[in-house]
Amino acid sequence: MTQHTEMTRRTPAANAPTQAPTPASAPTPAPAPARARMRDADAMAVTAFVLGLVGLLVMNIVLGPVAVVLGSLALWRRTSRPGRARLGIALGIADLVVLAILVSADHTWSWSLT
Repeated sequence: MTQHTEMTRRTPAANAPTQAPTPASAPTPAPAPARARMRDADAMAVTAFVLGLVGLLVMNIVLGPVAVVLGSLALWRRTSRPGRARLGIALGIADLVVLAILVSADHTWSWSLT
């Protein structure tokens, strides 16, 4: 009978695991797959920006649409660098505008600086 009374005297706090409470302002780390996905989205945003920038000079028919797609995917995956993703989209569209201007000026899909 003493065992039964000792068991009923225990409080739920006595059975709780002993962990230090975390402050409410401390950010909780994201799970590993979420961090990897965000890292991928960040890489897409930076890649969209770089490809859009390079596309202004060379191969804008390929790099422009790729920059637009990668920037859109980065925004869809909620990148921590939305500015870079938007800039990559804008530069990709600028690539296509430059291509359209050069094609209308030369009346050909190939263009050169000479």
